[in-house]
Amino acid sequence: MTRDDLILQTITPTTHDLGGFKVHRTLPSRPRTMVGPFIFFDQMGPADLPKGSGIDVRPHPHINLATVTYLFRGAIGHRDSVGSDVVIEPGAVNLMTAGRGIVHSERSPGQEREKGPALFGIQTWLGLPERDEEIDPGFEHVAAGDLPVIEDTGVRARVIMGELWGRRAPTTIYAETIYADIALAAGGAIPIDSRADERALYVAEGDASIDGMTLDPLTLYVLRPGLIATLRSEHGARVMLCGGEAFAQVRHVWWNFVSSRRDRIEQAKQDWKAGRFPKVPGDEHEFIPIPEIPKTVSYP
Repeated sequence: MTRDDLILQTITPTTHDLGGFKVHRTLPSRPRTMVGPFIFFDQMGPADLPKGSGIDVRPHPHINLATVTYLFRGAIGHRDSVGSDVVIEPGAVNLMTAGRGIVHSERSPGQEREKGPALFGIQTWLGLPERDEEIDPGFEHVAAGDLPVIEDTGVRARVIMGELWGRRAPTTIYAETIYADIALAAGGAIPIDSRADERALYVAEGDASIDGMTLDPLTLYVLRPGLIATLRSEHGARVMLCGGEAFAQVRHVWWNFVSSRRDRIEQAKQDWKAGRFPKVPGDEHEFIPIPEIPKTVSYP
């Protein structure tokens, strides 16, 4: 089987140095905006920050999307304008549904700052179906112990969203979605579920291959529809599988705003500038100003 038989598209990251740690972004990109409902795909770290420091992502807004935060190492404190105040730790999932509008902040908890925070994880955004774009905002935390885990010789796969390998995660989904964290030991292997409309693999660390084709780290590989293949690692790896149903209507991205309508994004820009978004209880005094030229945009 050739590379073209396996891979529909290969997306290399844009890397941003945020001072102390790097973020590697593969979606949105010029080659492709979405894989299933996934419209944003960031790897944070890995990084070990100095004692007394931490991440401080000040309050900022979102519309018409859901954010999914998943950590391999470290901890992040999440607060939002619907009143959530939760610390996420490795193996758990934070799902924040923006709907018609939400504001949140992400900061290293105090105990993490004291010892020197670790940061390593994946943050993604999901486009919402048109029927759900303007729903009420909400937040959901699913503990690591509540997510199904598939274990076999040399492999441990956690289902974060949707149904994979016959197990379904309790995490809310709006469109058909698959999302999994696959930890492979040396010599480990697992078949890749073929049922989703669109699927992609991403090697966060280590070495991996699919049916003998080497996968580069920090690269998103969009698989051909219906492909039945096996993921393997020679020395050990952490691989994310993501995807789901294909969206018929394009989604536009500008800064932290996602929508099927450009005019809705323009409205959100004006609302943020005018202070019409709600405040974050306990984190009301700071905010991120709207940028002149955002780093996150869809193409065209």
